[in-house]
This record gives sequence, structure tokens and C-alpha cells, in this order.
Amino acid sequence: MIQVYLSDLSFQYDVHSLIKAFFQEEDVTVSALEQPGPSYTGFVIREQDAVMICSYYKDGQQACDETRSPAGEDRAETKSALKRSLYDLLVTLTGKSLPWGTLTGIRPVKLAMKMLSEGASDEEIRAFMAEKYLVSDEKISLATEIAKRENGIIKSVDAENGFSLYIGIPFCPTTCMYCSFTSYPIGRFKNLTDDYLLALERELALVADVFAGRKLTSIYIGGGTPTTLEPEQMMRLQEVLDRYFDCGSALEYTMEAGRPDSITAEKLRTMLAIGINRISVNPQTMQDDTLKLIGRRHTVKQTVEAFWLAREIGLHNINMDIILGLPGEDIGMVRDTLSQIRELGPDSLTVHSMAIKRAAAMHDFLTAHPEIKSTNTPEMMDLTAKAASDMGMHPYYLYRQKNMAGNFENVGYAKEGMYGIYNILIMEEVQPIAAVGAGTISKVIMESVRIERCDTIKDVDLYLRSVDQVIDKKREFYNAFYGK
Repeated sequence: MIQVYLSDLSFQYDVHSLIKAFFQEEDVTVSALEQPGPSYTGFVIREQDAVMICSYYKDGQQACDETRSPAGEDRAETKSALKRSLYDLLVTLTGKSLPWGTLTGIRPVKLAMKMLSEGASDEEIRAFMAEKYLVSDEKISLATEIAKRENGIIKSVDAENGFSLYIGIPFCPTTCMYCSFTSYPIGRFKNLTDDYLLALERELALVADVFAGRKLTSIYIGGGTPTTLEPEQMMRLQEVLDRYFDCGSALEYTMEAGRPDSITAEKLRTMLAIGINRISVNPQTMQDDTLKLIGRRHTVKQTVEAFWLAREIGLHNINMDIILGLPGEDIGMVRDTLSQIRELGPDSLTVHSMAIKRAAAMHDFLTAHPEIKSTNTPEMMDLTAKAASDMGMHPYYLYRQKNMAGNFENVGYAKEGMYGIYNILIMEEVQPIAAVGAGTISKVIMESVRIERCDTIKDVDLYLRSVDQVIDKKREFYNAFYGK
């Protein structure tokens, strides 16, 4: 365990995230500043005479030179100064640097987009991100390239006058070891799916009323695994959508087919019939042993069969997801996975860096099996970028999470014209997202800068019992902004 004493606990999140990025396998605790005792080992971070001072102690003695940065004129600048000072100390202690420097809690693409909108040049963006956040040249280039691509797409869809719809289906064939999302095994909850669709209908009626007069930009049915629904349930959901919305005007209509073991020809034909024009067939890895380990009860062969079945039926925009940092996987396995995906030729590829959440079973598994590692490396990230490029894809969206293996990022790659519109809109927060279903979060954007969120109960049973309260809460939330 790494202990941290901090003079201003308002910086607790940033300090914890930065230290955790360097010591991913350690528990990190942050508490109010105390005088280090004779056996204390850890960090002491304090402000003295308008200077941020970071020190490291081992067995009660200062173990290396402290680092100092002048405090800023406001809290934001002081936080940046503290993080730069702490970062320098961590680099000295560990001998390594981070690809994204001190960036925690900030979306790097959004930062680049803001500067582009203000007329900044590539050189000015590079200098700012390098000097203020110590970001590597490679990652600055990636963020800037994506920002330019996203900016053009956002302008083309008239995001400001539209809204997007997210429908959460929180059921899965099984729960994957790494998952911390709202997900319930369909085998145990199958008797609730019809009631769940009724609850969704009531939420969708409210959304239709609130956003009347706005154009529906995109629809995204996610989860969970939406293809746990039967074909007749998909049709029933579509009938509700058609009753309340002009789905035909949406530029993109996505369903996460996700798990190959939930995909059938009848379901794929139903998706095509109801207007879905983008799906995901997500292997996460093309290694059968890893699939067994992480609780995905399908094989590589099933992934390949599901992909070609979707192509044969007529779905021409297929995404595939992979995860770097799955337990026990090395660069050779990643190379083989990418080789197999290249043979399939999907239209987009989303590369996730494993983020180990305490709520996921993988956290306990890795703790119990220290010989099995979750590893991501720059070489693995470079492999995925090259594989995507070889398939004619370009990076088009990016986001980061806490506790990501290697402190890297998640990147979406796609062929020209196949960019996931919803993914861009949700990441850059440039239009309202009306989300319905258990465990979802709705967003409204006011005057392009103010973002407000309204979350929904995660537990399916409680959601169904409390749907009246859910709707009342959302009506009050929307009324505060739209007066409806």
C-alpha cells in the first residue's frame, strides 16, 4: 500500500489518479497531512509560501530530492502546478514516464478541439499540451488528428439542433470477468424482459415529449448485450420507437450485437428489417483460452461465423472490439488476434486498454493470482494502430479511464464514412443524450459549456418497481432546462 499525506484534500482525486498511474498494482490511500512517523513510507504533498512541494519518505527519512512548483493564481493553476511537481518526483522514483503526462480527469481530444475552435495552430496545441500537461509528442499528434476529424463530423450532423437516443438493455449471456457495467445474466432475468420493455416504453414517451421539435441524430441500443432480446422483442421495441420518433431520419442506428453467442440469423434479419445500420460483433480477443478465463462463453470460431453471417444477411457496417491487457495475454497473442481480425475485414475497430475496476471480478482474480498479469505496452498499442491502418481505418474517437493498463487510452478506428457518430457525440458532449433504461445516464448541454447529468437506478428489479419515480425524476430534470 502507498500512503499519501496531502495538505489540501480538494486535490485528492488528482493526486490519487496520478500516483496510481505509476503504481498500478498498489493500493493508494490519500489522507490529510500529518507529520511522517519514524517508519513512514510514502508521499507528503504540501503547499508552503505559494509553492507546491512534493516529497517521498522511506522509513521516516526523505528518500530523494523534493520537487517544487510555484502555485498558480487560481485553483486550476495550483492543481496543475501540484501535478507537475508530483509527476517529476514520480519519474525520478520510477524511472518511467506516462504517455499522457499529468492528464487525469481531462479528455485530451476535447482539449485539442477547444484550442482548434479558438484558432490555435497545431504547433500551439503541441506546445501547450507538452508544457502544461507533459504529454508525449505521439499522443499530442493522436489527439489533434482525432479532434480535427471529429470536428468535421460534428459540423456535418448539426449536433446543436438535434439529440441522440440511448436505450440500455442490461442483460448478457454471462457477466465477463472484467465487466463493471450494468449487466445481469439473461438466464436469471428472462422473465423480466417483457416488463422491462414496458418500462422503456414509458420512458420513451417522456423523451418524445421533451425533445419534440428536435431532430433525432442517432440511436444507440447498448447494454449489456441487446441481442439477448428475442426477435419479437426487438420488433416490439421498434414499434414503440416508430410510434414516438422519426427513426428514418436518424443518421445512424446502432445495436451492440456484442457477444457472438447471442447472435442468430433470425436476430440479424430482424435488425436489418427494423432499420439498424451499424452493429458490433465483439470478440475482445481471438484467443480461446483467454475467452474461457474471462467468462465469455463463446469461441473464436463462433465469432468468425457470426461476423460472416451478418455480412451475408446484408449488414455492411460492422464494428469489432478488442481489449489490450486481458489477463495472461502477451504481444504475440495480440498480434495473432489482430491478424485474424484483419482477415475478417470489419468496418471499424475499437481498441480498449483494460481498466481494472474494483467492482469487476477481475480485480479479485488478479489479486488472488499475482503470477497472472494484465499487461499493455506501447508496442501493443502500436500494433493495433498499424493493423487498423492496414485495414484502411483512421482514428476517430478516443477516451481514457482510471486504472487503465499502461496508462494508455481507448481508441476507435474506422474506414472513411463508417465513423460511429454516436460515439463522437457522447464523448465530446455537444448535444443532449436522452438515455432510457436501468443504469443509464442522460445528459443535457446548455450554452455549449454547461453539462448536467441524470442517472437511473442500476438494479433491474428496483428499476421496474420504481419506474414511476424514475420518470418523475427525469421529468423534473428535463423541465429545469427545457421547461417541459
